Amino acid sequence: MLVSAGGFSQTPDVKASAEPAVGPDKVLIVYLSRTNNTKAVAGMIQQALGGTLVALELEKPYPANYQATVQQVARENEQGYLPPLRTRIANIAQYEVVFVGFPTWGMQLPPPVKSFLKQHDLSGKTIVPFNTNAGYGVGSSFETVKALAPNSTILEGFTTRGGVERDGVLFVMEVTKETQARAAILAWLKRINLLRKK
Repeated sequence: MLVSAGGFSQTPDVKASAEPAVGPDKVLIVYLSRTNNTKAVAGMIQQALGGTLVALELEKPYPANYQATVQQVARENEQGYLPPLRTRIANIAQYEVVFVGFPTWGMQLPPPVKSFLKQHDLSGKTIVPFNTNAGYGVGSSFETVKALAPNSTILEGFTTRGGVERDGVLFVMEVTKETQARAAILAWLKRINLLRKK
């Protein structure tokens, strides 16, 4: 079950698995974030599980102008272009669980995240997607993660509503929204058996 795009799962208290969760040195949390909402979710995951937090950065960043970025990303998606990443993760072999976070762009997985999944061998690893969006959901993004990591185990993803940059609504992960998101993330991590028992 996916957390609904516009809100949060009302899952009852779910017991964590009796199996021990993976150690924090085996957890990698990679994220792409334009308005810091996905970054905030990544930080909440790290606070819950530990792990290494890595921002995906491009060799040539997208324009600051929102519409210019929308047009560039649409061209990249049409052409299948994978933008080169400045971010390098040399020791990726040490990680067992890789969280991959991103906003929904054009109802698709953003091209830089495709670049990350193509550039790294994640065979045998557990991949956990997480997402923020403007209220339209994940589109095809979670399915694309599965397609680009065919030799990995893909766990249930998490999604929540972030800002609406088109309308000038940027960072929203604060106050009540932050509290709600944190509670939903903890419930999700328990549900997928990654949250350590207290």
